[in-house]
Amino acid sequence: MIPRVLSIAGTDPTGGAGIQADLKSISAFGGYGMAAVTALVAQNTLGVREVHVPPTEFLSAQLRAVSDDVEIDAVKIGMLGSAEVVEVVSAWLAEVRPPAVVLDPVMIATSGDRLLDADAEAAIRGLCRYADLVTPNLPELAVLVDEPVAHDWDTAVAQAQSLAVRADVAVLLKGGHLRGPESPDAIVDTAGIHPVSGRRVDTPHTHGTGCSLSSAMATLAAHGLAWPAALERAKPWLTGALEHAGDLHVGRGNGPIDHLHELRPNLDIGPVWSTAAWAEAAPVRADVDDCAFVRGLASGDLDRAAFTWYLEQDLLYLREYARVLARAAALAPTTKEQRFWAAASASCLVEEARLHESHVDATGLEPAPDTTAYTDHLHAVSAGGSYAVLVAAVLPCFVLYTDIGARWRGTFAPDHAYADWLTAYGDEVFAASSAEASRIADAAARSASPAVRAAMSAAYARSMRLELAFFEAPLRR
Repeated sequence: MIPRVLSIAGTDPTGGAGIQADLKSISAFGGYGMAAVTALVAQNTLGVREVHVPPTEFLSAQLRAVSDDVEIDAVKIGMLGSAEVVEVVSAWLAEVRPPAVVLDPVMIATSGDRLLDADAEAAIRGLCRYADLVTPNLPELAVLVDEPVAHDWDTAVAQAQSLAVRADVAVLLKGGHLRGPESPDAIVDTAGIHPVSGRRVDTPHTHGTGCSLSSAMATLAAHGLAWPAALERAKPWLTGALEHAGDLHVGRGNGPIDHLHELRPNLDIGPVWSTAAWAEAAPVRADVDDCAFVRGLASGDLDRAAFTWYLEQDLLYLREYARVLARAAALAPTTKEQRFWAAASASCLVEEARLHESHVDATGLEPAPDTTAYTDHLHAVSAGGSYAVLVAAVLPCFVLYTDIGARWRGTFAPDHAYADWLTAYGDEVFAASSAEASRIADAAARSASPAVRAAMSAAYARSMRLELAFFEAPLRR
């Protein structure tokens, strides 16, 4: 069953909070999102400019239009704004009695200012009794229990327990406002405390975090998860959404989180970036195939002195390439990618260098101009600090050699003059590494802005041209 989840909240035209954030969270967890608007808010990542509250009769009409036609599996309630609005929502809940109700009591602004008057705050306290789960941040929790804001976890737990008893409701206690490297949450109810640990994400982009978590919890409850299990699933999702928030490049202030970060890497949106970049480089790749050095290497007719010179330069190149790959490992956003680039760097220094050094004397070598041009390009990209562009720049060395090796595999006799080298080009382990490097580049491109993707393509194209120059150099030295 696909959960049908209704959000009752205000709007955010930039899409980071309110109903827009709720609908994204609901979709992220496989639900079908619906919305009844309590307030039209003119806001962006820098702040709220104006709020328009439609007549409460219209809110009632929206709610009844949904419940008269659609079976609702869960409700998330956000910004209400006045006692009159709370009264309308309370009356509708009492009549419809949805299976799961999550209340995110929007009561305190980011600045710390209280958003509701005393009557509205009292109405929200009464509304808690219609909810199955209440998700206040620490300042809002303090208002609900009429105590000072908690500045430590134990005090916050005590306040959540107090609210749970008073309203007979489960409380999602959020530790985001506390200090320290950890950011724990917990489900607190009359039966006890279920803590869920988590690390704090260092990002300014937290707009709509509370809205998003509460609507995720509502959707997970509609899937049949108990509150503790729902929090155990939602919290790592929210952590990832915060970690990827900066990739969205939305606004100049406190930006939104990335609700769809788990889905985005798996989207099939047609030709991926690496495929398009490879196709764009077709003329350069054709020149590589037609290069006298490459043709001579394949046939075995290549002058041995030219090959030895090439190996000398390739050894110098790989030493610098290993350093660049190590830089990619340092910039990588995930442990998996860090390990991949670190292993690739080590491979350059150990396996590839060993093959080179079996053919050449590595002492006293000096880089040729084409070698320097290539390594200078890679180091310049590395110094630029963009992980996506750096990945694009190092990719041609993977995919070009893999392509050549795949076409050479099985075409030469064991006594071929350069059999060991041609075999290295066609190594299946290297081909798997090449495929993983392409996957990483595609994931980086999906998260990048158009400007960064353009820079990726430019870096890739330059690396391809420098690969061609590197192949041409031995016969024109």
